[in-house]
Amino acid sequence: MSLRLYDTLTGEKRAFESVHPGKAGMYVCGMTVQDKPHVGHIRSSIVGDTLRRWLTHLGYEVTYVYNFTDVDDKIIGRANEEGLAFRDVAERNIAAYLRYADLHNIQRASFYPKATEHIGEMLTLIAQLIERGFAYPANGDVFYEVRKRANYGKLSGRNVDDMRSGSRIEVDEAKRDALDFALWKGAKPGEPA
Repeated sequence: MSLRLYDTLTGEKRAFESVHPGKAGMYVCGMTVQDKPHVGHIRSSIVGDTLRRWLTHLGYEVTYVYNFTDVDDKIIGRANEEGLAFRDVAERNIAAYLRYADLHNIQRASFYPKATEHIGEMLTLIAQLIERGFAYPANGDVFYEVRKRANYGKLSGRNVDDMRSGSRIEVDEAKRDALDFALWKGAKPGEPA
């Protein structure tokens, strides 16, 4: 019995082939934990868990990674509103996610990395992107320059010239192009850094 998955790059369903025989790795983009989990977080986790269970059923040894973004502007803002440390807000909401996941019989991940545990790696990668001309610093922040990547938008099937900016959040004037996005945000006074 095989597993066929939709390949976003080719636009076709393709047979799953593991990189290492008998093993499969899954990275599932997890919550930004500024608030308790909602149905969208649990739905996404059920999808990932279903795929993991199927791979396990097919005989693969699965390493399943689900990350938590445990610091960002919204988490810091929530912490300030509640008079708490940002880490307290993050940990409370991570615990809530795990409780809700358990209630929905979602198997625990192999690993739950947190953004704050990988700051060094992020800074190294951002420095490499700046060095290669794909990112630029501006007013203490660092932005990815979308138009430097000729095939940006390929996975979404969208042309960069057809994309709209500012529809969800206000456009930052420090950007060279409204479509550029933040890779790193400098700390404001009183924020963790």
